[in-house]
Amino acid sequence: MASAKLTETPDSFVTDLPVDRDTVAELAACGRARWKIENESFNTLKNQGYNLEHNFGHGRQNLSAVLTTLNLLAFACHTVCDLAVPLWRAAADKIGTRKRFFEHLRSITVFLVFPSWRDILETLAFIKAPPRPP
Repeated sequence: MASAKLTETPDSFVTDLPVDRDTVAELAACGRARWKIENESFNTLKNQGYNLEHNFGHGRQNLSAVLTTLNLLAFACHTVCDLAVPLWRAAADKIGTRKRFFEHLRSITVFLVFPSWRDILETLAFIKAPPRPP
């Protein structure tokens, strides 16, 4: 589908793409897909451990923007790991939700020292037993 240029009118948004019987279903499907992607992303940022609904209104100048930016960067990095790191994906799939994954990651590193990131992920994925304490 070609990119649409939106122009604002007082009552609605109008596309410069032709809207007729042949294109209306495709335009509606594109709108629903965009809505679904946005809602899933915002739901993850709000409910899966990123706490983006939290008021970052601390500080006098730029702290809220910095904290929000760091949160969005973390979300982007974790999404890349979900897509590109098979061991990360295996551990996340074994644990369930993203929020539970981070809870397990946080709690396991409180009690155990791991020699590498790979060892942490293998332990979370139940591929390898956790290291023995010294």
